[in-house]
Amino acid sequence: MKLQQVSENCFAVLNEKNRVCDANSGLINRGGGVVIDTQSDLSHARQMMEMFGKVWPAMPKRVINTHEDGDHVWGNQLFEGAEIIAHRSVPERMKQVADPEETQKLLHGVERFLTRLVLKALHPGVAAMGEQLREDYDLDGVELVMPTTLFDTRYELDLDGTEVHLIYVGPCHQVGDTIIHVPKERVVFAGDVLFRQCTPMGWVGSYEKWFRCLDLIVQLNPEVIVPGHGPLCGIEGVTEMKAYLQYVREASKKSFDAGLPSLDAAKRIEFGPYGEWRAPARLYMNVERAYREFRNDPPDAPWDHATVFDAVYKVAKAKGIEVEY
Repeated sequence: MKLQQVSENCFAVLNEKNRVCDANSGLINRGGGVVIDTQSDLSHARQMMEMFGKVWPAMPKRVINTHEDGDHVWGNQLFEGAEIIAHRSVPERMKQVADPEETQKLLHGVERFLTRLVLKALHPGVAAMGEQLREDYDLDGVELVMPTTLFDTRYELDLDGTEVHLIYVGPCHQVGDTIIHVPKERVVFAGDVLFRQCTPMGWVGSYEKWFRCLDLIVQLNPEVIVPGHGPLCGIEGVTEMKAYLQYVREASKKSFDAGLPSLDAAKRIEFGPYGEWRAPARLYMNVERAYREFRNDPPDAPWDHATVFDAVYKVAKAKGIEVEY
């Protein structure tokens, strides 16, 4: 993890491995302090707080959760007394997708030899995911702490004269997707609507919705963007990710029309210029998402996580690359 200054009053803590759960956090050091996203476990949350403490030594007055995924909310409990702000959908969605118990069981399971053997036989992708997470994360002690202030489409903060705009853009990656715009400093905290130098994953929403969101970020004309995952960037990070999504959707349509299952399509579609991004085999999830749209499935149709992780594993093996999430 490293602390990086974004603008005069905006800072970011970046997780440099840039794999699953390696989420970024933000700080606006005005108006009592605002932290954006709270990391994936208590250890990382404490490291983040220590780094931000070099800039804002007091407990921040506010926290913003950009969406409901655990890697952005599991540190909430350490911000006792802070106002936690999120889109209205987030509390209920946190109960569905950010319950730490499932991930705790996985991490403890892969620690045990026999359990790990069985899991590898039944779900090699799930086992690989658990082993990767164990390298950096420990979810023991994590409890869900819900947002206290909810909004619908927009929410504005006045931080001692610095305006901060919370704009609901979801569902793109998740239902509660929110971007944070600091116009005076030309900064956008994008949450997981933007992945940088790693392959994006979208759980709820549509390609068209995601394209509109990325176009909106460009229209805001930020000088610096803090993505949910990956290093800081400018507008070029947005255009690159949109180009990736367009490439995958077009390639997926050809495979869909040819009658190929989504897993077979993901094994055949070339990574192209995106093969250097972290976790390129996540391609499967973006192909399957495109297939769901071609089949007219509902945008909030649930995913079977074991199937997803196993499919990513199979794509990596088929392409002869490291299994990485």
